Amino acid sequence: MDDKVRWGILGTGKIARIVATALAGSEDGELASVGSRDGERAAAFAAEFGAARSSRYAEVLEDDGVDLVYVATHHPFHRQWAVAAADAHKHVLCEKPMAVTSEHAAEIVEAARRNDVFLLEAFAYRCHPQTQRLVELLREGAIGEVRMIDAVFGYDAGPAPTNYLMVHELAGGSILDVGCYTTSMSHLIAAAATGRAVAPTVDVAGAAHLGPTGVDHSTAATLTFEGGVVARVACSIQANLDSSARIYGSEGRIAVPSPWLPGRIGSEATIVVERWGDEPQVIDIPLVSDVYTVEIDAVNTFVRKGERSSSAMAWDESLENMRTLDRWRAAIGLRYPDDGP
Repeated sequence: MDDKVRWGILGTGKIARIVATALAGSEDGELASVGSRDGERAAAFAAEFGAARSSRYAEVLEDDGVDLVYVATHHPFHRQWAVAAADAHKHVLCEKPMAVTSEHAAEIVEAARRNDVFLLEAFAYRCHPQTQRLVELLREGAIGEVRMIDAVFGYDAGPAPTNYLMVHELAGGSILDVGCYTTSMSHLIAAAATGRAVAPTVDVAGAAHLGPTGVDHSTAATLTFEGGVVARVACSIQANLDSSARIYGSEGRIAVPSPWLPGRIGSEATIVVERWGDEPQVIDIPLVSDVYTVEIDAVNTFVRKGERSSSAMAWDESLENMRTLDRWRAAIGLRYPDDGP
């Protein structure tokens, strides 16, 4: 590997642009190649962000000048291109959710395993110091025995039916767009609270409003984990919710005002610890760089260290989270073409 980790991006949409911008500010990563189904879009993206090459998706995977592929396509295409990237012996950062179903996510993990490459699901918050400090507090018993979690993420994406979030065939809707954050955080907290590497859910109950295009506009669920922790999660693409996380324990509570994109959605990275009977303790996390740049630098470090399943979000964690998302969708009667007959 050269001095910098050379990235190839598959896709030219909103999240691809965010990551390309963040990549320009990274310490040791560079954008080498961009792939799109539309050659002109790829060329324009490459010119804007300083990539040396642009092409179709498959050509990015064949490029010897690419070390790592970021899969930023629509959800139903994650499996195809993440598996193809691993089979091309490229390291993989796959945009969340890893796939539409847990079965397809397992195929991606297996491809990474058999080709001995790095794979991480792109929840940027998992690489941020704020999340690392939260886990430390829980493991230290800062609020005693963890009993309940509240995790919420919602915004108003507008009603336009052409928005991919409203398109059933593209696995639109709130659960796979932002609900996956709330469940992944709940899995992380439950694991830290119970001292487990992974905390599976044993029950998922949900309710939702499905819009006219067949995707979930707003939905909520109750998750019960092995070990007894209960989480209440909610998400929306049609309402500006209080996007936050709260954890309740036997001796106090923890509030994280901006858990998902600290410093980006919300002006600061802060954890508030309140032990019953004491004044709240405010822990400010220094913001060194954008949350996505933090993620990119972390991924570059993981790759250089030879990691495969990262501690930021191990493969087993991604698979358990995908199983919970499957059960949440089943609870509200939401199926996609990838679910099969």
